[in-house]
Amino acid sequence: MDLVRKGAINCDQGAVRAVRYNVDGSYCLTCGSDKKIKLWNPHSGLLLKTYGGHAGEVMDAAGSCDSGFIVSVSQDKSVIYWDVTTGQPVRRLRGHAGAVQCVKFNEDSSIAVSGSTDNTVMCWDIRTRKLEAIQTMREAKDCITSLVVTEHKIIAGSLDGSIRTYDLRAGELTCDTVGIPITHIVQTSDGQCILAACLDSTIRLVDTDSGELLQEYKGHRTEDYHIECAVIQGDSTIISGSSESCAVLWDLLEGNELRRLQMDLGVVHSLAPHPTGSDIMFAKKRIVEVWGKPSDEIEELVED
Repeated sequence: MDLVRKGAINCDQGAVRAVRYNVDGSYCLTCGSDKKIKLWNPHSGLLLKTYGGHAGEVMDAAGSCDSGFIVSVSQDKSVIYWDVTTGQPVRRLRGHAGAVQCVKFNEDSSIAVSGSTDNTVMCWDIRTRKLEAIQTMREAKDCITSLVVTEHKIIAGSLDGSIRTYDLRAGELTCDTVGIPITHIVQTSDGQCILAACLDSTIRLVDTDSGELLQEYKGHRTEDYHIECAVIQGDSTIISGSSESCAVLWDLLEGNELRRLQMDLGVVHSLAPHPTGSDIMFAKKRIVEVWGKPSDEIEELVED
């Protein structure tokens, strides 16, 4: 895959815990150890807005389907629902007993789903005034590290080594046990497979329906870091960060390593592929690097 480094943004918010595109990739969010979320133009590197209100490190964030709202989660155990334009919190939701690690909106952004170190997944109706979770899943035996939310399913990855799929339409729970602590999960765009990044420096491709292990991807190093992965190029390629200051790409079907994107010193732990284009953002230390195809039109990012 022909990817080149297009530039970098110095986020100036302590360590960047996560980087996320909005629904159409026109802007991106960075979550900082300085307890703030920042909204950027990823093409120019221009800072658009800063959202401050958490009392602990911000671990994850997501933009709504109309890009009008943001939901963020923090080590302060809270979930905050923000108005993008005003920069003010619309709602502050408390219910988790531990740090909140991950958050996703459902398809119409009426429900926020959060996962925590208290081993629970909570669903919040953020369009009403209700401040309590409308549903709590308590089946995990360890920290919830990652979530996939589809039209009628919530899929949760946990450090207990299991992937739990809650089928809300059928009212069923399916548990697929990998046996190794899971730090990140993503679903292929066709919904047929789940990609699970594990703490043993292996990414596993699991069949969504049967739970069968289809492929493994190795070559990157995780050590004790929660390193994210993604499926790109129309479900043909797997990409992951690494503790060795690089990102690694594999062929999804064959499992062989295709390429390494070498970066400056730092653990490459969070990444976000553009929802429609070829660009990919990588977070390490205080920096977000943008990589993509050289032919794509893009302004040079501001190097700080």
